[in-house]
Parts: sequence; C-alpha cells; structure tokens
Amino acid sequence: MNRSKQNGLIWSGILLLGFVLWTILIQTVDVQPVGVHETNVGFSAVNTWFHRLTGVHMGIYTVTDWLGLVPIAVCIGFGVLGLIQWIRRKSIAKVDKDILLLGAYYILVILSYLIFEMIPINYRPILIDGAMEASYPSSTTLLVLSVMPTLPFQVSRRIKNEAVKKMTAAFAILFSAFMVIGRLVSGVHWLTDILGAVLLSGGLYCLYLAAVRAMDGKEGASPDSRNAEVKRTN
Repeated sequence: MNRSKQNGLIWSGILLLGFVLWTILIQTVDVQPVGVHETNVGFSAVNTWFHRLTGVHMGIYTVTDWLGLVPIAVCIGFGVLGLIQWIRRKSIAKVDKDILLLGAYYILVILSYLIFEMIPINYRPILIDGAMEASYPSSTTLLVLSVMPTLPFQVSRRIKNEAVKKMTAAFAILFSAFMVIGRLVSGVHWLTDILGAVLLSGGLYCLYLAAVRAMDGKEGASPDSRNAEVKRTN
C-alpha cells in the first residue's frame, strides 16, 4: 500500500474514532441541565467555565456567520470547474478524478452536518433569534476546516507558480484560524462543540487525501502529467 495513502487512512481512522468517542463522552461525562431551558450538557463544568470566560459577542458571531460563505464559494468554484470540464469533454467520465472525488467529499461533509442537525447532541448555550439550535458539532467550524484545506491542496495540484501556492496556503490557514477562534470566543457554541467539529473535519479530510493518493497511485501518473494529457484531449 502506498505510504501516503496508508498514513491518510490511519489518521482518518484515529480522528474519526476520536470523534465517536468524544461524542459518547459528551453524553455521559458530567452531564448537567445547564443549557438553555435546562437542556443537558456534557462536560458541564468545563463548558460553563469557558462560556463565562468568553462571554457572548454577537458581533463576532455575525461576522463569522457571513464569512461562512467563503468555504461555500470554494465549493461552488470547484463545482463550476468540474461542470466546465464535463461540458468541454462531453463526458463526466473525463472530468478530473480528483475533482469528482472532491464533489463526493463535499457531499459527505454536508451529510455529516445534516445528520447532527436531525439528531441534536447539544443545543447552543444561547437562543438564536429566540429559538434553540443544534450546536454539536459546530457547523461553521466543520464547514471551514473540511473545505478550506482543499483549496491549497487543489491549487498545488494545478498551478506551478510557487508564490500563488504559498499565498493560497497562507490565506487558507489564517482564514481557518480566524474562523475557529471567532466561533470559540463568540459564545454561541460550547467548547466541546468546537472540539468535536475539529475531530470530525480532520478525519473526513484525511479520508479525502487518502482517496486522492490511492487514485494517483492507481493511475500511476503525477498531477502535471495528467494535466498535460487533459490538454491534449481538449
């Protein structure tokens, strides 16, 4: 087995297993009715301490909420790229395989979000527009940390300019850090909600990387050589 693929699968398994165990612990350790309308919250002492420490900052919440459109724009951008390839090459089978995998990966992320919207583990520590909302794992954190790493990864596979690669990577890292810290200090999630999203998004992303590496190994070609072949077929 290709070593990079193997490492990706190992890390994916560790992080996803960690997420499952973390989810179980949240429902069993120090569970107290400290949430809105006395809803139960796991790790209640730690969560309430951190919530009192940060307070609630709706301005930061609003900013990070709107900036959640950035990873959605990234998804749309790669979707448009795949659509253009499909139209030009007149077959979905001729769309770059890593783009097809990326689409499947984004769908997996969306399904993960929907599952926890339908099966709430925690509710937010405050009401949003007068309503209780599911809070575990943090959907914004999950979206950002699942999608933003795919931007520099795909850019590095398609663009040779090192400056562009470095700027894209720096943007993805800084943006992701800002968003996660912003959600932490905004006070609209429990601390454990953010940590759960970090574990789940990390596990899903490592799974995507392993799938791409497996595809690369199976095709036996570098991204550059595949792009050259694509240009000839166009």
